[in-house]
Amino acid sequence: MGIPVTFADIVAAGPISVMFIAALVVLIVESILRNGEPVNRWLALAGFLAAGAVAALTTGWSGLAFGGTVHTGGFASYCALVFSIAGALSVLLSSAYLKKTKTLRGEYYALLLIAVFGMMLMGAANDLVVFFLGLETMSIPFYVLAAFARNRATSNEAGLKYFLLGAFATGFLLYGIALIYGTTGTTNIATIRQKVPGLVGTPIFTVGLGMLLTGLMFKIAAVPFHMWAPDVYEGAPTPVSGFMATGGKAAAFAVFLIIFAPTVLWSAGVVREILALVAAASMILGNIAAIAQTSIKRMLAYSSIAHAGYILVGVVAANAPGGNGVLFYILAYTLMNIGAFGVLGMLEKDGGENLSFEDCAGLGKRTPLLAFMMAVFMFSLTGIPPFAGFFGKYYVFVGAIQAGYTWLAIVGVIMSVVSAYYYLRLVVMMYFTPESEPRLVTLSSPGVLALGISIIALIYLGLFPSTIIDVTSRFF
Repeated sequence: MGIPVTFADIVAAGPISVMFIAALVVLIVESILRNGEPVNRWLALAGFLAAGAVAALTTGWSGLAFGGTVHTGGFASYCALVFSIAGALSVLLSSAYLKKTKTLRGEYYALLLIAVFGMMLMGAANDLVVFFLGLETMSIPFYVLAAFARNRATSNEAGLKYFLLGAFATGFLLYGIALIYGTTGTTNIATIRQKVPGLVGTPIFTVGLGMLLTGLMFKIAAVPFHMWAPDVYEGAPTPVSGFMATGGKAAAFAVFLIIFAPTVLWSAGVVREILALVAAASMILGNIAAIAQTSIKRMLAYSSIAHAGYILVGVVAANAPGGNGVLFYILAYTLMNIGAFGVLGMLEKDGGENLSFEDCAGLGKRTPLLAFMMAVFMFSLTGIPPFAGFFGKYYVFVGAIQAGYTWLAIVGVIMSVVSAYYYLRLVVMMYFTPESEPRLVTLSSPGVLALGISIIALIYLGLFPSTIIDVTSRFF
């Protein structure tokens, strides 16, 4: 029996529809124009802004479309807004970088749009089939984007590694979905959640849930499925690394909240305990491994593993404060991590060589604007008030304490203190270490605009976090 598709469904799924149309337009323009990159850049930016505007206007709605397989408004619109922000910032940060590294091609923006379209499907999924379609629609552009700098061996290696391991994780996901369908008789997520209490202890269902969990943990780069992240983030073009580390991670956490809703985690206690251990391991390993890095991109890659652990704390809490914390955190993390990678993209050498901590020595005197921006992002990633990163951690830890996982919140606080060493080490290098080799840094106006928007948003959300919490509290 087919899923009915009406014009009302297309309108109801506004952000998804806008993103789909924008991707098609950019693909058509790219196929017609010989040098369509400038046009595609602005078309992609317009698509992300339009989708974000529609998402912001529909967060107060709530409904279903396409035969009950897709959520509209509310949670789905909030997630679409976060993904649109990630896409828009990536467009602004990418153009100058692509010119510098001689990888300027118009299809880059089509890939960004298609990836965000897949993220939106994931964030709106009310069916495991829709979730899987969204996941693959997101992942395939990621594989291409990771290897987009095809004139560099490290980028090709990053794309190949991500593709091979991603395909492996997809196998786990598909088999898990098949086992869940076999025991529940449905792929509708809402129906599955209702049936979970009666299926706890059923071996096939438990294995299916575990395989689904395994695939999702790969997508967020949580321990022990984190090994791909440092190599892929280091080898991929820098704006792509920031996009994958934020948008892709946010989409996977949206699915965590959809599938592993409070009722599922309350019923399947073993899954909740496994997630708690994974969260603790991710925070510990990510932060400790980041200390030893000399490459800033690898440091940010390991720190992204730690942040996956922080966000998982909110999932484990399985309560309203934890859910609000997860949604606030993914927005704050998107702003501060894309910003950090954006600064690196401007500082990176023409050949795409990765920056070390020593390369940033004296940056405060050489390029004070970029040094200030990077310092703000480092402070926010550490969790220092008044930036949004502080409240991201605060909300997930409060949720964990209220849920009885005080030990997990304590681990998070301790690891946040540890993270201050390598984040603030970069600030010290920029301001208190003399530069060894003067080097000219060219600033791009769109890139500086993107970084400025991110900083203003981080400060505003740090001072007025209720702006987001008042919206997300309606979803739980």
